[in-house]
Amino acid sequence: MSDKISTFLWFDNNAEEAINLYISIFKNSKILYLSRYPEGGAMPKGTLFTATILLEGRKYNFINGGPHYKLNPSVSLFVSCETQEEIDLYWSKLSEGGEELMCGWLTDAYGLSWQIIPEKLGDYIGNSNPAKAQNAMQAMFKMKKLNIAELQKACDEA
Repeated sequence: MSDKISTFLWFDNNAEEAINLYISIFKNSKILYLSRYPEGGAMPKGTLFTATILLEGRKYNFINGGPHYKLNPSVSLFVSCETQEEIDLYWSKLSEGGEELMCGWLTDAYGLSWQIIPEKLGDYIGNSNPAKAQNAMQAMFKMKKLNIAELQKACDEA
C-alpha cells in the first residue's frame, strides 16, 4: 500500500490521549513519529504537536492544533468486522465517553466518528432480492450497534 495519501486528523489538545486509546484497541498498530511543542509554542512545552501512527497497517496523522477546527461526522473511520465479537469489542471501547449513533455509527470521546460495520452488510442491504434488501435495511435503521444475527434474520425472513 502506498503512503502517498493518508488521513490527517485535527484535535484541539487531546490527540495524544486519542492516539493511546486507538493503538490500545487495534492490534496491528504503533506510533511511528511524535513531535512536541517547544518552549514558546502555541501550546505548553512538551504537549504533542504532531504524530503519525499505524492503525491496522494504515497511516494516520494527528495534530493538536487548538480549537480552530472540530472533527465532525462528515469524515469517519470505517471498521469492517468479521464477527459480532469484533463489533461488540470496538463498539464498547470506542463509544465509551462518546455518543452512540444510528446504523453502526458512533462518535468517540475525542469527537472522531467511526462506523463499526459487519463485512457482510452490503450482502444484506444490497441483496439482489429487493424484499430481502428492504427487510435488512429496515432492521439496520432500528439499530445503533449493528447486530449480524438480526440483520441476517431480517434478510432471511423476506
